[in-house]
Amino acid sequence: MNTYTRLAGALMFVALLPWSGSAQQGPPQGPGMQPGPGGPGMGMGAERKILAQFDKDKNKRLDAAERSAARAWVESQPAMGPGGRGGRGGPGRGGGMTPGTPGPKVTPAEVKKYGTESLYDPAVLRTFFIQFENDDWEKELQAFDNSDVDVPATLTVDGKVYKNVGLHFRGASSDFGVPMGLKHSLNIAMDFVDDKQTLLGYKTLNLLNSHEDPTLLRTVLYLQAARDYVPAPKANYVRVVLNGESWGIYPNAQQYNTQLVSEWFKTTEGARWKVPGSPGGRGGLEYIGDDPAAYQRSFQIKSKDDPKAWADLVKLCKTLNTTPPDQLEKALAPMLDIDGALKFLAVDNVLVNNDGYWTRASDYSIYQDPKGVFHVFPHDANETFGPSGAGRGMGGGPAGPPPPGAQFGPPGGMEPGRGGGRGGPGGMMMGGAELDPLVGLNDATKPLRSKLLAVPALRERYMAYVKQIATKWLDWNTLGPLVQKYQALIVADVKTDTRKLDSFEAFSSGVETLKAFAAQRRAYLLK
Repeated sequence: MNTYTRLAGALMFVALLPWSGSAQQGPPQGPGMQPGPGGPGMGMGAERKILAQFDKDKNKRLDAAERSAARAWVESQPAMGPGGRGGRGGPGRGGGMTPGTPGPKVTPAEVKKYGTESLYDPAVLRTFFIQFENDDWEKELQAFDNSDVDVPATLTVDGKVYKNVGLHFRGASSDFGVPMGLKHSLNIAMDFVDDKQTLLGYKTLNLLNSHEDPTLLRTVLYLQAARDYVPAPKANYVRVVLNGESWGIYPNAQQYNTQLVSEWFKTTEGARWKVPGSPGGRGGLEYIGDDPAAYQRSFQIKSKDDPKAWADLVKLCKTLNTTPPDQLEKALAPMLDIDGALKFLAVDNVLVNNDGYWTRASDYSIYQDPKGVFHVFPHDANETFGPSGAGRGMGGGPAGPPPPGAQFGPPGGMEPGRGGGRGGPGGMMMGGAELDPLVGLNDATKPLRSKLLAVPALRERYMAYVKQIATKWLDWNTLGPLVQKYQALIVADVKTDTRKLDSFEAFSSGVETLKAFAAQRRAYLLK
C-alpha cells in the first residue's frame, strides 16, 4: 500500500465515521461512545468507553468472564468505520499485503539475557515474551481496539516474570491499515494491576509495527536526531514472542508521560497534550475563539483536565495568531519556548516528517511547564527521511534501490516558490528531497511556521538550525554507521519474521533509498 493508497484509506475512514459531518457537531452520545477526557478529539475517532459497562466488581479492569460478555456486546454492535475498529477487512485494511504465517517457536532459554542496561539502550536487543490467557488473543485485542479495555497477559523479560500487564493495539493508519495476522503496534501497561510495577523503571511501553517503513530504521534514527535539539522519546528495538511464537522485531519507543517530562524538565508537574494524527485534525495552534471546547476537539489533554491549562492554551493560540510580527517575539517570550519551537520546526522539515507539523499539523506533543511556558516536540516518526513507504512497491511487495538520479518529491505543488511537496488526497502534501525549508509561510493552519517565520530574526535563527541539522544528520558519515549498527542487530530476525508488513528485500534495499535521499536532501539544503 503506497502513500496515496494509505491517504485515501485514511480519508475514507474519516468519511465513514458516524460523526463525519461538521467538527462542531461532535460525536454521537450513547453506550460505548462517550468522549474521553478533554473532548472527543478529531483523530481517528473517540475512544469507545466500554469498561464501566461490564466491570461488575468495579476494580477498573475486566476479568475473563467480564471480557467475554463485553466482547459479545462489541461484536454485536454496528461497524464503525472500515472493519468496525473491531471488525477488520473494510476499506484501507491492508490492501495487497502478504498474509502472515506462524513464526518460529522461541523459549526464554534460547535468547540472551541482559542485566541493568537501559530499556532503551540502542545496543541492546531484549526479547519480550508475552503470554496471554488464551490462544485467540489477537481476536480479543481486535474486539477491544480503540476502547478503554486492556487485555491482560504475563510479560517475561531477561528471565523476570511480570504478571498482570495490560495490552491493547495502538495507532491510527498503522492499525486500521493492517490486516489481522500481521504486526499491529502494541501498548503495554506494566501497572495495569500493580501501580508500582515497572520494567526497568518504565510503566508504559510502545512497541511499533514500523508501518510505512520497511527499513525499520526511521523511527529510531529520527528520534535520535531530534534529541540533539528538542525533548523527544528514546527508541531502540525489541524482539517480541507472543504465546511462544516469534513476531519479530518492533521499534520500542518511549511513552510521552510524566516520566519523559521528568527526564527533560526535572519535574512531573505541568500540563501535557497530545495532538493525534488526523488528515483534518486542525491541531496547528490556530486561534478559533475563546471557548476551550473548540480546542478539545483537536488536542487531547493527558494530564489533569485543568480549566486553567486550557485557558492558557487558548491564550497561546490567540497571541500567536493575532499579534503583529514586529511585536510577536516579545509577546510570546513569557509563554512559549520560541527557540525550542524553531528547532522543532527545523527537525520536522529537514528530516521530512511526512506525518508531522509541516504537512498536517498533527502527531506532535505539547507540554506546559510549571512556569507556564509551552514546549513542542515530536511524537510520531515512522514516516520520516523522505516519502513514507520508501522502498515499497504497491501492496507492500519488494522494491529495488532507486534508479540513478531519482528524485524524492518533485519541486512545486504547494505554493509559488515553495516546492518539494507532492499533493495527496484531500490536499495533503508529501515532501521529498527538495522540500523548501520555508514551505507554508502563507498557511494560516500552521501558525507555528507561518507566524513565527514571518519575523525576520526568528526566520534567520530557524534557517541556521536547518543548516546545522542538515550538516550533521543528513551526512552519511553520521547516518551510515548507525544504519549499519542497527541493521546488524536486527537483520537475522527480520529475515525469519513471518509477520512483518514488508518483504526482506524491501528491508535490505531501503537502505540505498535512505542513503540517496539523505545525499539529495543535504545537497539541496546546503547549496
